[in-house]
Amino acid sequence: MSFVGNCGTFTRGYKAMIMDVEFLYHLLYLLICALGLFVHEFFYSLLLFDLVYREETLLNVIKSVTRNGRSIILTAVLALILVYLFSIVGYLFFKDDFILEVDKLPNETLLPDRTEAGESMTGEFLYSDVCKAGSSDNCSSIIPSDQVPAEELEEENKEHTCETLLMCIVTVLSHGLRSGGGVGDVLRKPSKEEPLFAARVIYDLLFFFMVIIIVLNLIFGVIIDTFADLRSEKQKKEEILKTTCFICGLERDKFDNKTVTFEEHIKEEHNMWHYLCFIVLVKVKDSTEYTGPESYVAEMIK
Repeated sequence: MSFVGNCGTFTRGYKAMIMDVEFLYHLLYLLICALGLFVHEFFYSLLLFDLVYREETLLNVIKSVTRNGRSIILTAVLALILVYLFSIVGYLFFKDDFILEVDKLPNETLLPDRTEAGESMTGEFLYSDVCKAGSSDNCSSIIPSDQVPAEELEEENKEHTCETLLMCIVTVLSHGLRSGGGVGDVLRKPSKEEPLFAARVIYDLLFFFMVIIIVLNLIFGVIIDTFADLRSEKQKKEEILKTTCFICGLERDKFDNKTVTFEEHIKEEHNMWHYLCFIVLVKVKDSTEYTGPESYVAEMIK
């Protein structure tokens, strides 16, 4: 509705309406409202992003990532290449060091139902806590899970995460980039008596310096520098609007010791809203009733 009222659908055409960013933005929000009404209430929470669109400071935060998006993407590709190379080295030489502690879900699997006809009895052999009829095992000798020694439970909660190259890549990418000290923080701590102790130290330090310190800080630096540039541009625009006449471009210091002050000049002699009102007058007035200056201005506007 605002596009039709302010921009004119029939004067600019439907193609201009479809390509208008603000029109597409409101159309997207209308779609989100429909999804929240008919699909799930979660979609209503996405409407809060309208605050980012309305506030220029928050919009600059988004622009700090998107303006130099190509540099950020290329730097991220470099990080992925380094992660891939370190994963290959870890898979070839330090496969046994990729031992991570995991939190397994409690096993609440019950015995399968035996109601279906023709079902085989092999499923019983999959359950170690089930006493088999006719076997020589003593059912009373089965140890409940809460009585298992802590050492055995600790061993069960550890897994090798580098059995394949793909798992090595996932481990280095997930844990290495999220750890403050790199992938060395999550790997097994080697003993100094091991033959590959020096190689592990070099491996951990290289990952820390090349990926964590250099590459990640390159990405952060691009984002921070872009945000600083956007803030400087905003401050420069505000300063120009406060100290320069919008119409003639004369600065505030040009009116020092003159009969007309800068404030009087921008409010009376060169009030930009008077110019805007004159442009609206030219647009709504019949062209056959133009005066000489109005005809000239109408031609300049076109």
